[in-house]
Amino acid sequence: MSIGIWQIAIVVILVVLLFGRGKISSLMGDVAKGIKSFKKGMASDATDDTDPKNISDENQDSNKKE
Repeated sequence: MSIGIWQIAIVVILVVLLFGRGKISSLMGDVAKGIKSFKKGMASDATDDTDPKNISDENQDSNKKE
């Protein structure tokens, strides 16, 4: 048994009736913002990794703060 076009249409209609078009569109907007934020974070991580870091310097800095 495979999922047919009628079954997909019924599920879509039920979802729209339950949540409404406004709620679904705002939810999709939030998902899009999350994806953009994730991509931006991944891009900034890639540029931060290009600078070599000295682990001993970081340990000395953390010891001075304590």
